[in-house]
Amino acid sequence: MTTNKREILVQLESHRLWIETIGEQGEKLGLDEIDLRNMDLTQYPLDQAYITACIFDGMDLNHKDLSSSLLCSSTFISANLEGADFCKSNVSYVNFTNANIKAARLADSECIETLFVKADLSDANLIAGLFDETDFRSAILSNADIRLATFERVLLKGAKLTGIRGIEEAFIKSINIGTPEQPVILVGEEARKWLQDNSLNNESRI
Repeated sequence: MTTNKREILVQLESHRLWIETIGEQGEKLGLDEIDLRNMDLTQYPLDQAYITACIFDGMDLNHKDLSSSLLCSSTFISANLEGADFCKSNVSYVNFTNANIKAARLADSECIETLFVKADLSDANLIAGLFDETDFRSAILSNADIRLATFERVLLKGAKLTGIRGIEEAFIKSINIGTPEQPVILVGEEARKWLQDNSLNNESRI
């Protein structure tokens, strides 16, 4: 699908008006399969939007508000998302490989099969997030807060978990400390204990 830059800017302005007037004017943003890498999104709100299968790779979205948005299947490979807000967003099937997501807010977010491979989630707020088959392999989760988060079949091989917070209050159903091809599944309290042990270590033992 091809949409020219001017059309997208018109939609972004309309979305800004929609947010400012609480839906009285303008129109909610809906973008699908758009490469946004040549766009300057600095001035535009991206919260409460439908932005599916779009490309944000390598973009600087430092402290960007993407809360309450549907972002499924979009890619943020190597993007700067430090301090970004994904609260209550659906980021299922999103690719955050190598992204800087330090101190970002993913509270109440939905992360089904989301890729955080080699991403830096230090100090991230993951409170009450749903992580189902989420791939955190070789990611940095140092001091991330996972209170009330649900972990199910979450991949953690090579992840740095030092100081991860809220393990006792999280819903740890199962984790995979192997690979998708050769899973090593830990369930329930065994999974929780593995997380606790690795949160105390400087490096993951796996």
